[in-house]
Amino acid sequence: MQILLGVISLLLSTALLLTGHGMQLTLLPLRAVDGGMSEVLVGISASAYFLGFIAGCLMNPYLVSRVGHIRAFAVLTALMISAILCLGLFDHWSAWLLLRFLTGTAICGLYTVIESWLNSQAGPESRGRLLAVYTVITLVAMTGGQLLINVGPVSSSVPFTVAALCMALAIVPIGLTRRMAPEPVEPTQTGFRLLFRRSRSAFAGALLSGLVTGSFWSLGAVFARHYSQSQTDITLFMSIAIGGGALLQYPIGWLSDRIDRRRVLVMLAAGALLTSAAVALSAGHAGFLFAVFLFGACSMPLYAMSLATAADVCDGDEFVTIGTSVLLLNALGAVVAPLLLGQLMSQLHVTALFWSFAAISALFCCYLLLQLRSPRAVSVAA
Repeated sequence: MQILLGVISLLLSTALLLTGHGMQLTLLPLRAVDGGMSEVLVGISASAYFLGFIAGCLMNPYLVSRVGHIRAFAVLTALMISAILCLGLFDHWSAWLLLRFLTGTAICGLYTVIESWLNSQAGPESRGRLLAVYTVITLVAMTGGQLLINVGPVSSSVPFTVAALCMALAIVPIGLTRRMAPEPVEPTQTGFRLLFRRSRSAFAGALLSGLVTGSFWSLGAVFARHYSQSQTDITLFMSIAIGGGALLQYPIGWLSDRIDRRRVLVMLAAGALLTSAAVALSAGHAGFLFAVFLFGACSMPLYAMSLATAADVCDGDEFVTIGTSVLLLNALGAVVAPLLLGQLMSQLHVTALFWSFAAISALFCCYLLLQLRSPRAVSVAA
């Protein structure tokens, strides 16, 4: 609780920021399909967003080093607001590619600022729970964002304006905080090799998170639209998946502070396998939304668990390198998967999205199981 009180302004700003961000993640695919874009083009625009994420992983540490956490947060939020308002003005796919790239670059920097700040406040004995609280706030805010989409038709500018308003308000709490931000970090190289050497499980978990949850954010609304044209039904589908992740995130974080986090990653990958298959089988039938809830509960915590696993085994001065590498791997998976899965959905059936999630999760589950046979670089007790 003492740690949480020390970062309350940061967490409040995060909630407002990600309410707006959650709105645009679902709003943009719906607007694209409403404007006549195919699943393939929706997948390409999603890949542009995550390419921006990759660019942000490479550039944003220099920004944080130059101006510090609070100023970097304000600058990147202003860029996000500008890009989202422009997305509401333009419908041509080429403009969308550029604007989605800019959005990805900005939100990646914001995640880097938030997560490095949180990590500086937590020790190994509380990191899992603090990151769990952060992820719960993230997912609850994004769930609220799904519901706010219904303030107006996706074809209008109203939802875009509301999303931008939430993001603008996010600057206020962090701008008024009297708490000292962490010292500006020195920019470092992205270290895939370092991350892989420190924790192969975190490496695999970060990539799995990007492949599955990145594609879900990009194409989940398109999947739901196949079964219902109702904007309310589509946002309910997205909200239930995110809500599942929010409700079980803290118990999963609590468990991971008491047993080997690699075992928790294996359980999440196995759960993602089973629940993805359940969603594909039950689509359009009774029990469909319950399967969606369980899918969110298993897949949404993957990123935070991978980050905590990596943070356990890195030195304090390595966290920006390790954390940026986790973000970049997540983004790489999210760049590649929508391009391929958008094609599969177009050529086969929309359920190919969740059958692909099941196949990917099965592959990574086997790999993560193998990692349990080797000792950790740092023991649970240490």
